[in-house]
Amino acid sequence: MADCLFCKIVEGTIPAKKVHEDEHTLAFHDIAPHAPTHVLVIPRRHVPTLNDVTLEDRELMGSLLLSATKVARELGVADSGYRLVMNCNRDAGQTVFHVHVHVLGGRPLAWPPG
Repeated sequence: MADCLFCKIVEGTIPAKKVHEDEHTLAFHDIAPHAPTHVLVIPRRHVPTLNDVTLEDRELMGSLLLSATKVARELGVADSGYRLVMNCNRDAGQTVFHVHVHVLGGRPLAWPPG
């Protein structure tokens, strides 16, 4: 989508501090981190929200989670612990309408989060 921030990052028109990329996903550091490790993992293909995911997106969603766990290992938080967060729509805190997973770690994380 022409006005999607994350699509522009995928296209390379907006810079990002990338930590992982493959044919289906791209991962980069969040510009306003909420933990010492805070990375966003996005699909290269635009999907606005989790409500827009279909059965045909099973492989894409699996790739998203596999990339998130790979990022956690590469950034050294896999063994100590990390959290994956996905928000769906405004009331849940989604601000960029392109499906994404937050990988948070590097410190003890509290529960409940909200």
